[in-house]
Amino acid sequence: MAGSGPGPELHRSRLLSDPAGLKAALIEAARARGFDVAGIARPDAAPLTKQRLQQFLAEGAHGNMIWMETTAGRRGDPRDLWPEVRSVIMLGLNYGPDHDPLAILQHREHGAISVYAKGEDYHEIIKPKLKDLARWLIAQAGGDVKVFVDTAAVMEKPLAAAAGIGWQGKHTNLVSRDFGSWLFLGAIFTTLELPPDGAEIDHCGTCSACLDICPTAAFPAPYRLDARRCISYLTIEHKGPIPRELRPLIGNRIYGCDDCLAVCPWNKFAQQGREAKLAAREAARSPALADLLQLDDATFRKMFAKTALKRSGRDRFIRNALIAAGNSGDAALATHTERCLTDASPLVRGAAVWALGQLDPARLAALAPSHAGESDPTVAEEWAAAGA
Repeated sequence: MAGSGPGPELHRSRLLSDPAGLKAALIEAARARGFDVAGIARPDAAPLTKQRLQQFLAEGAHGNMIWMETTAGRRGDPRDLWPEVRSVIMLGLNYGPDHDPLAILQHREHGAISVYAKGEDYHEIIKPKLKDLARWLIAQAGGDVKVFVDTAAVMEKPLAAAAGIGWQGKHTNLVSRDFGSWLFLGAIFTTLELPPDGAEIDHCGTCSACLDICPTAAFPAPYRLDARRCISYLTIEHKGPIPRELRPLIGNRIYGCDDCLAVCPWNKFAQQGREAKLAAREAARSPALADLLQLDDATFRKMFAKTALKRSGRDRFIRNALIAAGNSGDAALATHTERCLTDASPLVRGAAVWALGQLDPARLAALAPSHAGESDPTVAEEWAAAGA
């Protein structure tokens, strides 16, 4: 037809013969879909990943995250997950907060929730964007793709560092010169050969702020994490009772911990995220422990629908809230804590024993005879440890 532009096949041919042009168009398309930064790495660009993962697992530092063991063979190298991959496109989406994440720690009658979990579940926000961008790439240049956001056997942080998005700080998390600590990561694996970016260098220098602030000393050395002592692991991934010696150190953190992220000096360049769905919900900003301790399963699910918080389940969440109550020093929480002694969940009952013992030992001792027949051995152990 007269006056029509080049057809899609000619357009595709031009892009394939101009990898740099395709990459520039890809980055523009990523930003148009809400991503704040994009970079490309070769599949073999993070060769030390497998060795470091093996050491982490050998030390048992992954705790009861058995899925890390079962998927270890596919985690060390993207080609182990998908042999056909030729390029890894790493995408970052800024979720910078509109508040100081550490301020809530001074209000011990309220629960502190990690910034990433206060808005809608980021998996549900990022994956559609990744799929849309992947479809765009196929339409422009062909090839095959696979998209990943956190739930697959992909080591996003080393790949993001290799793609120039940031570097892994001494706390093992990704740090960006432009966005500080606050980037969600997603990945697109493709069979296309795209020009890679250079790896970002480590800008931590002599700073040890992230290591020094950790309440539970979860970093045995710079660049090494022992998840078994990490509050994020303990309050989210750990399914059983939280070790007694760590409970007082958790403070009022009831879902995750932002201390090592928030204290990073590179956050001076951070900016508030622009994705409205990731903005903190009012219910998650500074929830009162007294209100949380009264949540049944249905109310919990309704309050935190479409958030990452819902993934832990009500019982683990109430366990965390009880630990926070025990640490609060607020005697007014004793009544709500006592009510949890008869909860249907042994996990909740056990945490309630400890919490009431911190808030009002005499009250716990007076209640002990009526709970002498506790059937769950873990809860019975809590009563014995409390001396009640």
